[in-house]
Amino acid sequence: MKQVFNPYLPSYEYVPDGEPHVFGDRVYVYGSHDKFNGKGFCLNDYVCYSAPIDNLKDWKYEGVIWKKTDDPNKYHCLFKDMYAPDVVQGYDGRYYLYYFKGNNGTIDVAVCDTPARRYKYHGRVKYPDGTILGRAKEKDFYQFDPGVFRDDDGSIYLYTGFAPKHPNVFSGFRPINTNGAMGCKLEKDMLTVQLPLVHIGKSQHNSKGTGYEGHEFFEASSMRKFNGKYYFIYSSVQGHELCYATSDSPLGEFKYGGTLVSIGDVGLADKPMNYLGNTHGSVEKINGKYYVFYHRQTNGHCYSRQACAEEIEMTKDGNFVQAEVTSCGLNGAPLVAKGEYSTHVACHLYSKKGVRFYTIKLPKGCHPYFTQTGCDREENGDQHVANCCDGTTVGFKYFDFLDNKIIGITLLGKFNGQVEVKTHPDKKPIATIDVKPTKEETKFVAPLQIENGKHALYFHFVGKGSCKFLKISFDLSK
Repeated sequence: MKQVFNPYLPSYEYVPDGEPHVFGDRVYVYGSHDKFNGKGFCLNDYVCYSAPIDNLKDWKYEGVIWKKTDDPNKYHCLFKDMYAPDVVQGYDGRYYLYYFKGNNGTIDVAVCDTPARRYKYHGRVKYPDGTILGRAKEKDFYQFDPGVFRDDDGSIYLYTGFAPKHPNVFSGFRPINTNGAMGCKLEKDMLTVQLPLVHIGKSQHNSKGTGYEGHEFFEASSMRKFNGKYYFIYSSVQGHELCYATSDSPLGEFKYGGTLVSIGDVGLADKPMNYLGNTHGSVEKINGKYYVFYHRQTNGHCYSRQACAEEIEMTKDGNFVQAEVTSCGLNGAPLVAKGEYSTHVACHLYSKKGVRFYTIKLPKGCHPYFTQTGCDREENGDQHVANCCDGTTVGFKYFDFLDNKIIGITLLGKFNGQVEVKTHPDKKPIATIDVKPTKEETKFVAPLQIENGKHALYFHFVGKGSCKFLKISFDLSK
């Protein structure tokens, strides 16, 4: 039986900032493209993945849709990476890709006849007088993370914005818009904005008394419409969470709604359950269900991020219930506790001292992280959890157990001690696996006492040294 888990793309693939869109009978995900062990954000060319709307276990690599070298403009800055893109079907039926290249402060557009073939350059977003958006001499703002949206009447809108707490840190670029995200309608050419630009959402600079406090807009504008209501989705000042606000108009006053997902389950647990860092994504309704797409951090730094997704519940009054991060993600059911799983599908990861926030990279010490061997590539994924030492906890949610009596783990390294297996970090072990240093991949097993049904699994390391945690395995009783 084929299953899907988080991250839902191959483990060698690093596609953060995912924007999911249903076009026809498939869902397409457009995002940035990080390099494994890169030295900056979004260093690779844009790729696209898609899946049938009725089978989110079957993701297809559509290939490269846009290369940095496809852009004909010269960029007078050090950063030539391409940040979070978005795609919309235009007035003419073609597909338009909006992207932000480097820190040049402008938004560029490419176009294609289909959702996921090679795009061709179309132009730069501009004002009615031809001035490039972001380049007006007076009172223009730094553009960032474009989001595009097509309404039911065919009107198309652009959203953009960046609102850090300390805008002066970007003083070398255009002024930062401290009022929050901006939105506008686009003309038929898909390049010209209709004035005025409207501020939606709230930043830390103007949120007092609005309900946004503590969850203000930071970046990652994305708009959706469900059941006649508009949902503005964004990355908050917390960094690790996606939030939403609602309105009756695509450019109206948006009221804060809540948190969609936190990569550390902040808000659902008493403490962060996973290493934190920036996340970016959106919500899409696919085959009658709602899903939130986001990304997680890997490799001990913030430059190699991976796409994840969860089903999310909408209440009868149109509010979303915060989704928990899981290993089973888009699977539609817990993973079957049978056979072998790579540890890269873990969803909770923390050290004896808890977690850290990925500002750039983790400090030295006993901080576990997801990584792979070798270099950036497009095949042969071998991602796993590295640097497991005393106090490391690696959690998986969820598995479906049926008469399981034995549990196994595959390790490589110098760790000497025990690995306690629990269904919750605060509960007693249901298995204790004795382990010892090994110079080659070695499987260690122990009896397992667990009831049938759906359970989480947490592996807690107690001992000395460190190791790579490569696989977990389930053996049914005979």
